[in-house]
Amino acid sequence: MADPKGFLKSGREGAARRPVEERVQDWNEVYPGSVGRALLPIINTQASRCMDCGIPFCHQGCPLGNIIPEWNDLVWRDDWSGAIERLHATNNFPEFTGRLCPAPCETACVLGINQDPVTIKNIEVAIIDKAWESGLVTPQPPEWLSGRTVAVVGSGPAGLATAQQLTRAGHTVAVYERADQIGGLMRYGIPEFKMEKKYLDQRLEQMKREGTVFRPGVDVGGQITGAALRERYDAVVLAVGSTTPRDLPVPGRELQGIHQAMDFLPQANRVARGETVEDQITAEGKHVVIIGGGDTGADCLGTSTRQGALSVTQLEIMPLPPEVRPAAQPWPTYPMTFKVSSAHEEGGERLYSVSTTEFLGDAEGRVRALKLVEVRFEDGKLIQVEGTEHEIMADLVLFAMGFVGPEKPGLVEQLGVELDARGNIVRDASFATTVPGVYVAGDAGRGQSLIVWAIAEGRSAASAVDRYLTGDSALPSPIKPTDRPLTV
Repeated sequence: MADPKGFLKSGREGAARRPVEERVQDWNEVYPGSVGRALLPIINTQASRCMDCGIPFCHQGCPLGNIIPEWNDLVWRDDWSGAIERLHATNNFPEFTGRLCPAPCETACVLGINQDPVTIKNIEVAIIDKAWESGLVTPQPPEWLSGRTVAVVGSGPAGLATAQQLTRAGHTVAVYERADQIGGLMRYGIPEFKMEKKYLDQRLEQMKREGTVFRPGVDVGGQITGAALRERYDAVVLAVGSTTPRDLPVPGRELQGIHQAMDFLPQANRVARGETVEDQITAEGKHVVIIGGGDTGADCLGTSTRQGALSVTQLEIMPLPPEVRPAAQPWPTYPMTFKVSSAHEEGGERLYSVSTTEFLGDAEGRVRALKLVEVRFEDGKLIQVEGTEHEIMADLVLFAMGFVGPEKPGLVEQLGVELDARGNIVRDASFATTVPGVYVAGDAGRGQSLIVWAIAEGRSAASAVDRYLTGDSALPSPIKPTDRPLTV
């Protein structure tokens, strides 16, 4: 282990964010320079708090199976080359997870039973940021080519992880993306202040040098049919995500000024990167209401603040979560506790246990207010509390209520893959769909989930595809066929 008494001598400490009044004036990351650079002065001490437990439950908390105690020890010993080698052994993109993952590894940390857990996520991003700056991240092209071809549809974390693993195994891989640039929601859904796209671009450049081919701006299912894709490639991996947004069909839904978060955020990201967007949906000078209390809602909050919203209110139908781990969610499970993101530090109001019953409009057909009612759960049922109806002002309403599965028209229907009761693509324990040679990874098969699960599924699907193409595979598979059933 690192320092045998490190957890006794030092408390938990994270990187300091830039002052709120400074960071809301730009779209840069909320940390000075980068989160990795901001952490370097304290990261060795934080790594020393790792106890190298006999049974490291952080492994159980991480879907990727990151070898956390080992790279904590290497960081403490100032062996950054060894640390990045151990980190990359299980995670293709730690610069993404280190910024975007909610860190289930930390809630499973043994030290977290009675103290603040180790800052695992911060150590992870410090390792990869220093590795990039030190030239320790280089292309890893295959030594030989297999002669087999694979199409990966979708360039989010699941698709990119699948592609990088299969390319390194010697297969010729093409990644198709219907947007004009590669990256999926990491590029157009995640705001710059959470992850600057330079980190995505430098990883894509590495993948290009390894041999992965990127084909942005291609609508598979439109420009290229599913049948043509199957005929052209030896295997197809669907990593199209869960992109059908959940809607709220209440009276007044047709009013102008009501939008899905994924109509709002991509436009803001494009403008932040210097592009021009015609008829942009903007929060400038408006009273904004965000329906949904998760990460996407927080992204809408931070974006609206930077655009100059007059006010921002975030609604959540669930009750206010506790600040400490509830008894019903014991260690090492991931607890539903009250969280304050960087966006919440910057302003806005959060309302819990409320439901929208109607959108109210003005004479021009634009939304002007929401009619709300307080709710509570009784025996698993949602009950409206009588006498609690009230209105709140709104010029712009954003839905951030999650997604209900992959889009069905187009590629999914053309391929004829079977869907489960939730609308996700059915796959077996080897990530194979009901159509031979067609596999699925990430949210399209799992349902809306975490970035760390997407990368884990991409790595596992790559191992399965490699085995399908060659009869065997040396690629690691974080999710074993015996771990759990993968269909619902």
